[in-house]
Amino acid sequence: MPAKRGFWMVLAVFAMQLTLSGKSLAQDPTKVAPTHYKLDFENEHVQVVSVHYGAHEKSALHEHPGGVVVVITGGHLKFTDDKGKVTDVFAKPGEARWFNPFKHTVENVGDSAYNAVYIGIRSKTNTITKNDGELLTSDQLQALLTENAR
Repeated sequence: MPAKRGFWMVLAVFAMQLTLSGKSLAQDPTKVAPTHYKLDFENEHVQVVSVHYGAHEKSALHEHPGGVVVVITGGHLKFTDDKGKVTDVFAKPGEARWFNPFKHTVENVGDSAYNAVYIGIRSKTNTITKNDGELLTSDQLQALLTENAR
């Protein structure tokens, strides 16, 4: 019996390690690559992250919610997604781009630093408020839409 229990303990520890390592394969960039990503602001709707890559720096695999990146100092970046597909990105200062949710590694292949701000959208629904700023419930929103359709 003790040998059987030992086997199950080893198996449970192994399964836990697999689960934990799977989570670390792609996650929040501020946790995986804090030298490149600094959390500036977050709430239940958005996550605002400052992005910095020095010349020729690389990141670990991480993921972003869908959002907008605003480029501060441009650069030539190489994105490699979680399936190995490589995309060259040429970013220009002042440019803003939308990205759907994605997982990737980043390499700054340029000779100068790249800086940007990424605004990740966390909530999948838009919120509509009353004049006093209070959020409308979906029932209140439906009633408002029905009333205005008349």
